[in-house]
Amino acid sequence: MGEKIFVQGNEAIGWGALGADCDAFFGYPITPQNETTEWFAREMPKRGKVFLQSQAETGSIMMLYGSAATGARVMTSTSGPGWGLMQEGMSWLSWAELPAVIVNVQRAGGGVRHAQMDYLSVTRGGGHGGLKNIVVAPFSVQENHDHVQLAFYLADKYRNPVVVLTDGLIGQMAETLEVKTLEFGPLPEKDWALRGVDYQKDGISRLVIAGGLMPTPPHPPYVSFVEFMDHLNKKYQQIKESEIRYETYQVEDADLVIVAYGYSARVSIEAIEAARKQDIKVGLIRPITLWPFPYQVIREKAQQGCQFLVVEDSLGLMIEDVELAVQGQAPIDFLGFLARHDPQDGGMILPDRVLAEIQKLMQEGK
Repeated sequence: MGEKIFVQGNEAIGWGALGADCDAFFGYPITPQNETTEWFAREMPKRGKVFLQSQAETGSIMMLYGSAATGARVMTSTSGPGWGLMQEGMSWLSWAELPAVIVNVQRAGGGVRHAQMDYLSVTRGGGHGGLKNIVVAPFSVQENHDHVQLAFYLADKYRNPVVVLTDGLIGQMAETLEVKTLEFGPLPEKDWALRGVDYQKDGISRLVIAGGLMPTPPHPPYVSFVEFMDHLNKKYQQIKESEIRYETYQVEDADLVIVAYGYSARVSIEAIEAARKQDIKVGLIRPITLWPFPYQVIREKAQQGCQFLVVEDSLGLMIEDVELAVQGQAPIDFLGFLARHDPQDGGMILPDRVLAEIQKLMQEGK
């Protein structure tokens, strides 16, 4: 058992990074994740680790690129507008196969209110070159902490950037956190890392990142661009086959299945508990990895005759993945940003609104 403390979700990101033995943080302040940047500014230097505030998010991501090339465990955090500025650097991280962690605390685009509006740009790869980001989605303060450690493990395992996609409400809320180091298994040696001018391994010097792609000579030494692309494709396929994560809640006998992540999933669980007291059979599938996405478990519930409700604080983004999973075999409804009690109030999607939607759908289905 680890020490228990009471902290905000944004601070839990920092404690998780310490548990993962993060070496350096490069970042720029932006709402609603400023507490994360402040935490690293305060805590990293006194532990002999690196904190550097960049001039902008374009600088943060390229600092990540350079430091990740040395084999260090490094990360940054941002929100939607900063994420947009990071896309060129994300592409080079992916093409150079450099492991790094990027935390995106979502907000409503150019507005500072909370939302879940970066789903497509994060899960589809917003940069050039067909990159694939591994994406994990916490729904609690504890998972902010735990998923940062998982992200570092997956980044090192696959030599790939990993995005922790959380949201403003999870970041700002405070809960009890158990601070602990998680073990996920052995990792490959970082024999690709740049270690300085005098460092050699197997007679090969690794001095520069050539053309923004990979160490010179390439590691391993791909004989052609096609061979390198084939390697990337096989890696992405392996991730899709091996790293799908999700949780289910009361889906065994459900007639209606909610699909939600982040704070929307927490809200949905409370609504499900209220609906079950009214003998309404409803459950939840919560994707933990948004890429790779858990298509199969949703498809199986569709084949069993379930209908679906996607709850997401947006205009409808994850619903595209649910539609791909269902393949027209079941009805899918959506409860999102515009479906609050009062669209002008700026509030969250509350459990009673989700419950009302559940009641309506089940009544219509009779």
